[in-house]
This record gives sequence, C-alpha cells and structure tokens, in this order.
Amino acid sequence: MTVTVGVVLHSRHRNVIAEAADGIADLALRWAEYTHDADVPEAVAELLREPLDGLLMGRPTFDSYRHLLPDELPVTILRPAPLSLALAFSTAQAKHLRPPVSIDSFDHDAIAEVTAALNLKSAHVTALPYQPGQPASEVVDHHLRTVKRSGYVISARVEVANRLRGKLPVVQTQTIPSAVRAELYDLRQRIRARRADEFRFAAGVFLVAEQSRDQDVDRARVGLMNLLVNTPEFADALIENRGRRGLLVLAHKALFDEVTHDWATVPVLDRADEELGIRVAAGFGIGGSARTCVTLAERAAARAEAEGRPSGYLIEHSGIVVGPMSRDGRPSEFTVRDHGPRLEELARTVGLSAATLSRLVSVERRQQGRTLSPSELANALGITDPSGRRLLRKLLAGGLVEPEGSAQTHRKGRPSTLYRLCIETNLDT
Repeated sequence: MTVTVGVVLHSRHRNVIAEAADGIADLALRWAEYTHDADVPEAVAELLREPLDGLLMGRPTFDSYRHLLPDELPVTILRPAPLSLALAFSTAQAKHLRPPVSIDSFDHDAIAEVTAALNLKSAHVTALPYQPGQPASEVVDHHLRTVKRSGYVISARVEVANRLRGKLPVVQTQTIPSAVRAELYDLRQRIRARRADEFRFAAGVFLVAEQSRDQDVDRARVGLMNLLVNTPEFADALIENRGRRGLLVLAHKALFDEVTHDWATVPVLDRADEELGIRVAAGFGIGGSARTCVTLAERAAARAEAEGRPSGYLIEHSGIVVGPMSRDGRPSEFTVRDHGPRLEELARTVGLSAATLSRLVSVERRQQGRTLSPSELANALGITDPSGRRLLRKLLAGGLVEPEGSAQTHRKGRPSTLYRLCIETNLDT
C-alpha cells in the first residue's frame, strides 16, 4: 500500500527532495512549496485538505506552525547535517572567503566537530544555534553585528541568506540527498509499522475487585457488563463473560488506544466507581495471537487489582509494561520484562541499573524519535525533576541521549534543553 508523505519546503529544495525520494518503493510525495516564511501557513493548510500518512518539514517551519498539524500525524523534521556544514566551508574556500565566520542553525557539537576536522581556530567561529521560534530578522541582526566589515556567513535558513545578500558574503548550506533519503525511508517505515499496529488485536480484562463479604459480585459484574456495552467506544468490540468477577473485551488495538487516551488513563473505571460503587481493575494485553493477548491481559489485570484502587496496566508481548493508569492520567512505570545481557552490560557501563535502563528503552519507544525536556523525562519515569536531571547527566556521559534544540517551558527563566534518547541504537551496536 502506498505511503503518502506531505513535504513542506522552500522551492529551492524541491529537486533535492525529489532526488532523495526516487527509488523508495511505495512512497508518494505531495508538495507544499513556499518562497517566503509568510507563505507557509497557507501552504500547510492547503496540504492538509486531503489525508496524509506523514509529513516532512524543516525545524523552523515545524516549530512555527506545529499548531496547524493534527496531533496523530507522524512528522519527520529535517535538520542541517554536519556534512552540509563541511561542504559550506569548502564552498567558502573556493570563493576565497576568509574568517571570521558566523554560523546559524547548527548545533554546537556539529560546529565543533567540523571546525576541528578542518583545523579552524575556534576564536574565528561564532555560532548561533537553532532556537525554536526565533524569527529570521533576529538571526540576520546577529550576523550583521558579528561579521561587520570582514568575514562571511554560513546560513542554513533560506530566508536569512536572502536577506543578507548584498550586505554580507553568504554561503547557503545545501541539503544532502542521502540524508533526506534516510529520513524519508525511516518515516515510511514508521508509518507502515503504525498501520500494522492499528490493525493488531488486543484484549482487555476487567475484574470486579473483591471489597467486602456482603458485596454481590454477580450483580456488580452485570452492572459492569452494561456499563461497557453502553460505552460508545466499545460499540465494535466483542465483550464476553469471563466468570464470576471478570469480563473479556476483544478489539483492535486502536480502539484501546482511544479508550485509554493512549494508555494514560481508563475513564470507564472511574465511572464504575461513581455510578456502580464498585472498584474495577483493568488489564490489557497486546501480543501475536488472541491467546497471547488474553494471557497478557489477565496478568495485567492481576497486577492492576493489587494496586488497591481503580487502575489499569498494559503488558505487551515485547516485554513493555505500562501502568498504573489512573485518574491523574500519567502512567508512572515503564519496564521491559526481558532486557537481555546486552542491556545489562550497557547499564553497567553507564552506571545505571538494568531496570532503569529498560524503563528508558520503553520511554524511547513511546517517544518514536521525538525530543523531550528533563522535566518530561522525569514525569515519564515518575521521578522528581532533580533526579531526572541527574539521570540525564549520566545518560549524556554514556552517549545515550543527544541534546537537540531547546524550548521555553516557562515564561520566565532560561529555555530548557531538549534531548533525544538513543539507547536502542547503542544496544544494536
């Protein structure tokens, strides 16, 4: 089945993107081109009028107009690669341009790597790393103040390069087809995996928890059955009686994604508590067969019942455990059941427990390549912010996270650095 990806890009990049996409099977591109930043909202709105499977766009475009995008749409963000910077230095040398040089949009690490390889003095290089929401005018002003009468500019932003022409020598970085091809291929694989995931079957087991001897469990189970049957989200699900205390629900995984708000909370449990006066535990299982799904759901339900309050757990065949899902809508535990010797070895290397590292692997899988702030990481693991920052320092030292941009999480104070988890990459190597 063909995967349709929308591409939001400056018109000068179209040939490069088309070259990168050539040869990727079952991939169709739909274009939203612009020549000025002000044209982007209209281009994006036009692109989204018809269904898309995914989206490819640059960082400034994504950060400025992400509010226009559907939350569920997979997005890949193109970032300037170190190779692009190295080629820009080569172009500058061919044009006989001499330092100092002012560079925008590249991360400090990329600039340090390239300048060290080219034996350039750091004193002759000024960097303005990418900042979300920073307008082109501020980047232009920075270059004008920094370069002044001598030197040149390397810019990864078309709008900035256009505004500086005639004022300063500018080298516009080039998009590398091979880098774009890798991103397009990865996006296509994510979309395919998501499609397959949505059509997977899952099981849910709902248990009426025993609370007192005089409780009529049979009556409570009947009430729970009626509650589930009359829940609109369960209209297409198969609901069966599983004995004196339990009910079994079989449906596509996508239905359970919706019912649990992407495995964050189970509102039907609160309704059972408020309307029927019963405590219900929910367990969900996702596996390769119906039998496996039910077995995992039963184990998850038993774990949820042990919480002593209305809650739910999810157990996947891969070993991921998510829960407890309760009223606050925040699962506090992510673990991998079978982490294996490679993960244990890596955990020892970076000074973490295998359990902690396995929980981080699960967070990385759920992020699907998205960055997160230190507080978001702490929130995902159910730990305090200071503990999250200490954990990040260990992960940085071990090469298990990569700094990637920043975000203003509070109106006051400095922006928070964003990080991308890369534990699975280290496990593969």
